[in-house]
Amino acid sequence: MKNLSTIGRILFAIPFAIFGLNHLLFIDFYIGTVSSFIPLGPYTIILTGIFLIMASLSIIFNKYIKVSTILLSILLLTFILTIHIPALFDPAKWQFALIELLKDTSLLGGSLMIAGMMSEKEKE
Repeated sequence: MKNLSTIGRILFAIPFAIFGLNHLLFIDFYIGTVSSFIPLGPYTIILTGIFLIMASLSIIFNKYIKVSTILLSILLLTFILTIHIPALFDPAKWQFALIELLKDTSLLGGSLMIAGMMSEKEKE
């Protein structure tokens, strides 16, 4: 069972590394999706990419995983509240926004589950 958990943890983390790399490599695309009230525009996108990569590495290497998954959950909730929900009200973007909202909600749930499992592990 431990092997399955390890494989699951790694599979959960890999997309975050790819999302982080995308934030760094395709910054022009992400600038178009950032709400106008998010400060520092391109710098926020670069920082987000770095955070996503760091969280992925932390989860893969099983180091500081509780802190990483809690911070990742906060980041995903921020995406949901500031990017995906407002985009639902744009008739041209609502379908893509709904897909992204559901994806990030699912990833948020997974991240919280891992954080919870690490909390239970600490109690043992």
